[in-house]
Amino acid sequence: MELKRVVVTGLGALTPIGNNISEYWDSLIHGKSGAAPITYFDTSLFKTKFACEIKNFNANDYFDRKEVRRLDRFAQYALVASDEAILDSGVDLNVVDKYRVGVIWGAGIGGLETFQNEVIDFAKGDGTPRFNPFFIPKMIADIAPGNISIKHGFMGPNYATVSACASSANAMIDALNYIRLGYSDIMVTGGSEAAVTQAGMGGFNSMHALSTRNDDPEKASRPFDANRDGFVLGEGGGALILEEYEHAKARGAKIYAEVIGGGMSSDAYHMTAPHPEGIGVIAVMKNCLENSGLKPEDVDTINTHGTSTPLGDVAELKAIKQVFGEHAKNININSTKSMTGHLLGAAGAVEAIASILAMQNSLVPPTINHETADENIDSELNLTLNKPQKREIKVAMSNTFGFGGHNACVAFKKMEE
Repeated sequence: MELKRVVVTGLGALTPIGNNISEYWDSLIHGKSGAAPITYFDTSLFKTKFACEIKNFNANDYFDRKEVRRLDRFAQYALVASDEAILDSGVDLNVVDKYRVGVIWGAGIGGLETFQNEVIDFAKGDGTPRFNPFFIPKMIADIAPGNISIKHGFMGPNYATVSACASSANAMIDALNYIRLGYSDIMVTGGSEAAVTQAGMGGFNSMHALSTRNDDPEKASRPFDANRDGFVLGEGGGALILEEYEHAKARGAKIYAEVIGGGMSSDAYHMTAPHPEGIGVIAVMKNCLENSGLKPEDVDTINTHGTSTPLGDVAELKAIKQVFGEHAKNININSTKSMTGHLLGAAGAVEAIASILAMQNSLVPPTINHETADENIDSELNLTLNKPQKREIKVAMSNTFGFGGHNACVAFKKMEE
């Protein structure tokens, strides 16, 4: 069967550097860091005392008091980002066939804060199991797409993808395929995460995964820099409206880009560490190229996973050189995690949005905070360091990898009739 074409018709974002798409893009091109001292809890006993929190967000501005009590922050972020994307798409909810509109959403952890607080409260008690009746439905990862569909009456496919930090990239690929195969006309997809909690920070600190640059948090996320010392935890959400091309064209929708393919693979190597030779990353990018009908020389930009960890950054760039050969030197490579921090399960969606906006504006956001070259990284690679670079972009790829060896890569193309 002939696969249907899929396009992006709406975007929404709630990030540490902007609470909507416009603010997010403006911060990206101006190299703004979202890292700052944590405000949610007392960090005096924690190794890492900073993160990329959402700023100036008051749930009461978006939800009534009952809803606030029933929604973990990760679900709040999902609803806010998806509402912006749906509105941006211009789809008429009174006309669209809601049986052919679905929601596939990614979250690596889900309602961690809810789980943490309920367990702490129980431990403080006398052993009587007094739990909030909303404990389970607030915590489970699939409640985010569930709430999106309930709010808007979308009755198509509805579920959550959980593949650690690759979760929302996997969600986008699944959404792409549902439309390609003719099962849906529109899919709301993306991801959200809210793991800046005592449990989240403490857990990642115990793994030695986080930067401890407490004296200079704004510069802590420094992908590819020789002195990087771990990632900076972020939070937020990103949403994309994927739509079958003819359906979008028939209603006169604006189109941001075409989604031309996605790849998946597994490292099959280690719970948390990437394969040192990047074999899974090589496989995922090759799979994405094949699925998209692309040749390596077609690719203009790659928004890397680029978390600012000593092992991960080197392994990913080695893999890019292996897949793209000499053309790797002609690709604008960047890591927007240098600004947003690592949004875990939401990373894939938020970074895909950055890739699409870069294509729209012919401007590649920078990898900020780079000061010292790493001798293990090829100096001929263009890592888009510290300043945005103008470039006509016809094809952009976005890499996202997760603990457990989960790899996902999504490709976007500038729209052509």
